[in-house]
Amino acid sequence: IIVVFGDRFPMITAHKVLAAYSCLAPRVVTGQFDPTYHRAIWPSTGNYARGGVAISRIMGCRGVAILPAGMSQERFDWLDQWCANPAEDVIKTVGTESNVKEIYDACNELDKDPVNFIFNQFCEFSNHLGHYEVTGRALGHVFETVRDSMKKSGRDISLAAFTSATGSAGTIAAGDRLKDDYGAKIVSVEALECPTMLENGFGEHNIQGIGDKHIPLIHNITNSDVICGISDRATDELDVLFNTPAGRAFLAEKKGLSAELIDALAHFGFSSICNTLAAIKTSKLLNLGPDEAVITVATDGGAL
Repeated sequence: IIVVFGDRFPMITAHKVLAAYSCLAPRVVTGQFDPTYHRAIWPSTGNYARGGVAISRIMGCRGVAILPAGMSQERFDWLDQWCANPAEDVIKTVGTESNVKEIYDACNELDKDPVNFIFNQFCEFSNHLGHYEVTGRALGHVFETVRDSMKKSGRDISLAAFTSATGSAGTIAAGDRLKDDYGAKIVSVEALECPTMLENGFGEHNIQGIGDKHIPLIHNITNSDVICGISDRATDELDVLFNTPAGRAFLAEKKGLSAELIDALAHFGFSSICNTLAAIKTSKLLNLGPDEAVITVATDGGAL
């Protein structure tokens, strides 16, 4: 299982910088968005809004974040530092990770003012295309680097699958590229407490960073091969194990893990643990062997 860390990205320590840039840049280049007039509205459950605010700031336009009030305090602390006027530019909607409809409702109200330009990641096809072209190619490069390294020891591996929580269906577009280039299966991941794809189910969950409760317009869902449910009980418990002094002491003293390995666990936030658990479940489900790789993304770190 190959895991690519997203918390090494600049500014927001999550890989949603790309999604925001992919949505904003084409609108600026084509003249649809005027930075001197429009406000860029970034609806999300956390990281995309932060990416949007960061990209807005460096491109000289005003960015507004919309996200559920129940998201982590660390996300709001970051927004307070990056927004010029947090009182006006951070809009908190009702609910938590799976309350996307409430974000839409807020966007519909804001859209009545022509000054506001809604960059809705769930229906912006640039979100899909950016991840297909950039994330897909980057993950392919990582896989080839690992494969070339293993060839030196006489082993060859194939890319069997890519796992990703669906969220806005941006990141999972990388799976389309990996399927085209390597024949990898695409595994769409969601919270077991909100099994929208699995059984048209709805509910609350705490896997912050994955979104839920609807199928985004840009999700090429018919290209998925496997749907995987992960419980937030698993991500909550492993977060305690990975990112608290007591959990780390247990791993060192009882399990004998090295300090280097334990330090690396800080790269895993809730959604990252979710994607990695999905990779493990997929490996079991497909009965994969030691020469078949599964690649996934640790979208953000434990700090969020």
